[in-house]
Amino acid sequence: MKCRGFRYCRVLTVEEAVESFVSCEGEARFLAGGQSLLPALNLRLSAPDLLIDISRVEGLRGITLEGSDLRIGALTRHVEVLHSPLVAEYAPLLARAARFVAHPAIRNLGTFGGSLALADPASEFPACVLALNAQIEIAGLSGRRRVAADDYFLGLYETALEPGEILTAVYIPAGRTWQRVCFDELSRRRGDYALAGLAAQATFRDGGEVLTALRLVFCALGSKPMRAQAAEAALLNTKVDAVAIEAAQHALSQDLSPDEAEDLSSAARLHLARVLLGRVAHALREGAC
Repeated sequence: MKCRGFRYCRVLTVEEAVESFVSCEGEARFLAGGQSLLPALNLRLSAPDLLIDISRVEGLRGITLEGSDLRIGALTRHVEVLHSPLVAEYAPLLARAARFVAHPAIRNLGTFGGSLALADPASEFPACVLALNAQIEIAGLSGRRRVAADDYFLGLYETALEPGEILTAVYIPAGRTWQRVCFDELSRRRGDYALAGLAAQATFRDGGEVLTALRLVFCALGSKPMRAQAAEAALLNTKVDAVAIEAAQHALSQDLSPDEAEDLSSAARLHLARVLLGRVAHALREGAC
């Protein structure tokens, strides 16, 4: 099957892209890396009247340190996130997660912003930006605005993006030396969609023994990245010993209620989440991430 016919235009600025979208009399879509959109077009799951190519908008590229934030442009490729010295220093969780994203061919073309705009609940980067308490920059006809990651992911493939708006950049609070991060996931084969994934950012005190701040976000276990606040509470202000970890694993039933899958029951998926939480909690405690 091949895609339905459509009009195509290439733009060089964000303003031109937004104007093209608004002026379209039918359905319009933005094209960046195309790793999700192009298969959807070929399967006719998406059939826009106009395809707006934003891949040449230079203002949407690059990784820079701006004040106390790390800025990642929406058109930054996955492979750039993986190998960036700035990401490794100030947002190492993203570098760890990037290794799990599909395969090299996908990482060479897929864009960071595209992953967040699609908001596939099984994807790694949405869970990471939520764990990192990031801000999402969005551009539209009325200008630019920022949305906290906590408020950006709304539901299955649903985000705070309004029609005609473009995700332009992500601002991540630069990590500090006393913070620890970890990412891990379980899948049938390396590069497959995760059966369960977990992104974590933690802060310790008293020589790195007592956990004082924590954000745990699961992917592939709900309609959006799922923050596990009950599990976080069970681990806070502890030395992350076996008793605290077991309590956090038990608390996951308050945070997660995975749907049944054809080949994996809800109970089995929750079990995988508990296994991941145990692995990640131990790694955070030991500083082994």
